[in-house]
Amino acid sequence: MPMPRPTPHALSHLRLLLRAIVVMLAVAAPLLAIPGVRASDATTIEAPTMKKMGAGLVLMVSLQRS
Repeated sequence: MPMPRPTPHALSHLRLLLRAIVVMLAVAAPLLAIPGVRASDATTIEAPTMKKMGAGLVLMVSLQRS
């Protein structure tokens, strides 16, 4: 007995289901990664802050006036 071929209607439902699964995985992946990121007990060593020279404000004002 030969196997019946799937109808185009069933194939469109299968494609829709696969797209829905991909979208759900894309949305859930960052949410599932949060506990793994927060589980670290390592100490964070921050770099020393640089001295502020104030050149950014001068540059911003001079660019706005030109």
